[in-house]
Amino acid sequence: MPRHWRSSPNWGPWAPFFPWNRSSRFFEPGEIRLALLALLDEGPKHGYALMKELEARSGGLYRASAGAVYPTLQQLEDEGLLTSEQRDGKRIYRLTEAGRTELERQPDSVRRIWRRAETWGDWAPWLGPEAALIAAPAAALMKSALRAVTRGAGDPDRLWKVHDILDRARRQLEHLDNS
Repeated sequence: MPRHWRSSPNWGPWAPFFPWNRSSRFFEPGEIRLALLALLDEGPKHGYALMKELEARSGGLYRASAGAVYPTLQQLEDEGLLTSEQRDGKRIYRLTEAGRTELERQPDSVRRIWRRAETWGDWAPWLGPEAALIAAPAAALMKSALRAVTRGAGDPDRLWKVHDILDRARRQLEHLDNS
């Protein structure tokens, strides 16, 4: 998907419905720390497993990079919020009591992170290259429909004409989908 679609600030009232409405970044500053602590609260994991879990929770839309995860894990370990040990060639990370305390101090932030992840995941099936191809014409259609209605100065006949045009287009697309 083109970057400008993910980071466009011009979604207006539709912004809450699109996971990329404010920026193309999944995590706000400091949130990856909380997400990693929350995942480790579920049990010990190695770095790659944490990266895959972050990806899975976002429906595949967020792919954590090693350059974001491993330095954060090291910082958390330096702060005493987790420990690690080498086992079978992998470094396994485990939450400490201090890490649990850190999580307990910010439950709303943790809930917000996972709620956002669910929202991103809901959009995953429709955010491939095909969606990018039709996003601009779909947005232009919506803009034209709203313009036609608002320029009609409250004319109910005009409103229903626009409604019928859009409903006919929807039915044609559904027919295409079912054929």
